[in-house]
Amino acid sequence: MKANPARRLLRLSVVPAVLCLAAACGGGDHEGPGGAGSGGPGSAGTPALAGTGERLVITTGDGLRLRAADGRRVTVDDRTRRHWSHHHGTWTLDLSCAGRGRHGAPCPRMPEVDVPGGVSVTVTARDAGIDVSGVAAALDLTTVNGDVTVTRSGRADAAVRLATRNGSVRATALEAGRLHAGTVNGDVVLACATAPSYVTGATTNGSVDVTVPHDTPAYRVTADTGNGRAVVTVPTRDAGRARTMTLTTVNGDVDARRD
Repeated sequence: MKANPARRLLRLSVVPAVLCLAAACGGGDHEGPGGAGSGGPGSAGTPALAGTGERLVITTGDGLRLRAADGRRVTVDDRTRRHWSHHHGTWTLDLSCAGRGRHGAPCPRMPEVDVPGGVSVTVTARDAGIDVSGVAAALDLTTVNGDVTVTRSGRADAAVRLATRNGSVRATALEAGRLHAGTVNGDVVLACATAPSYVTGATTNGSVDVTVPHDTPAYRVTADTGNGRAVVTVPTRDAGRARTMTLTTVNGDVDARRD
């Protein structure tokens, strides 16, 4: 099957020592040991992650689409320039798109990175959104001037943090052990597939809406707004200190409900 020249995914499997050697060779677009000529899916160069306990950090000056990988290897949109580094169990992927992308192709505003489940993923973006779907991982997602959108992702035993400024945070079918979501100008809308032990949702100009499963245990709930209404229908009677929910805004409504 011929690879689509407009969009090829480069899969690389690396040994950390070899990757460090490749990064030390200079140049602005470090491919890992597979190099640029290794071609399409299944080729060598980006890391294979073992799973739980490993951390992946992605930084970009644009937005990002995060999807589930087919297997243990990370795949990166081949039109985007990238630089890999590795230090003490943390893989760092820096994405850039100044001018045209790799191979002279137009640079995508929202490049896709596919990651294996079971890892810890941190993303820092700017002036665009972060969109995550189907990624079973601990998530720490931050952007400015863009939305954070998460669907069918997270992990029931892991922490999930979703943050933006000048944008909304929206999550559906979200799994988390501990959940924090916040913005300044925008809404926070969280629909949870599991019942986190700790939930915070905060904004200044916007509404906060949290939905937990119908059989969720009782929560200790704080729901505050300066200009709006606060409605709490999740169970609160006999709630212990181990399960709390804190939802706040200044200008907007606050809702905490069961599905």
